[in-house]
Amino acid sequence: MSIVMDEVGTEVPKRGLLPISKATQVSGVKVQLEMHALWKQFDQLGTEMIVTKAGRRMFPTFQVQISGMDPAAEYVLLMDFVPVDDKRYRYAFHSSSWLAAGRADVVAPSRMHFHPDSPACGAQWMKQTVSFDTLKLTNNLLDDNGYMILNSMHRYQPRFHVVYVDPSPNSQSNAFRNFCSFSFPETRFIAVTAYQNHRITQLKIASNPFAKGFRTSDPQDQSVWCPPKGRAQPLITKPGKQRSWGPNASTGDPDPASLLVEQGGLYHYCKESVGLTVERKDGQGILAPPYFLPISSYWDCPGSS
Repeated sequence: MSIVMDEVGTEVPKRGLLPISKATQVSGVKVQLEMHALWKQFDQLGTEMIVTKAGRRMFPTFQVQISGMDPAAEYVLLMDFVPVDDKRYRYAFHSSSWLAAGRADVVAPSRMHFHPDSPACGAQWMKQTVSFDTLKLTNNLLDDNGYMILNSMHRYQPRFHVVYVDPSPNSQSNAFRNFCSFSFPETRFIAVTAYQNHRITQLKIASNPFAKGFRTSDPQDQSVWCPPKGRAQPLITKPGKQRSWGPNASTGDPDPASLLVEQGGLYHYCKESVGLTVERKDGQGILAPPYFLPISSYWDCPGSS
């Protein structure tokens, strides 16, 4: 009985083959997923990650703690995303669950995302949390930014790879010995262009520090964060009438941001970021979001989703 490596770097038994050994620089590497409890919470609901043409960051952010490296050796860290299965999915709102909806689309071009600090010595990688907060997901098949291209409504497994930079002349022939791979089942997700499960939306708002602009701490207060700069203007609507904002006002479709808040008193025009503040009043004050600012620019903050 001998040992070979499967597609994610796990040692599995195989008969009739010579044993394959990993280089000592990677054989002892161990990886621990950060924010494991949060990932589990999302996984129990069915994690969704937004993909856009312009690219969207992941939340939770993929972060790991690494141990067992050779402190003096150099390593390259990278990630890729592989389909979990050959199915396309749809969300069933009546049962709040994901259902298979046929065969998967043609697999998107496979890419690797290199950590921007690569290569670096093992001592540097091990002294702090390694975060892939610059990684972005897109559904643009023609993307030339190096983002990870995924098909919407398909399920993916993120994979993390540690590659030893072998300085020896014959390093290419021994390439299979110089890497190890790790995957965490709780990080699986379905790529979507808009969140399907409202509980996922709520959990992302509640746990993402960059989403505090859409979080209310007291249902009675309805207070929402606003940047320090900006000018305020009261908006009053007539009793019995509801006001619509944004490009879709004429069609009766509310601006998506307007769904995040309800009653209030001040409308803030913010130049560079989306921010809203509410002062509870007895009158018919309505808080309108600054629809002229693209919401996507807010979510492009580091660590946003």
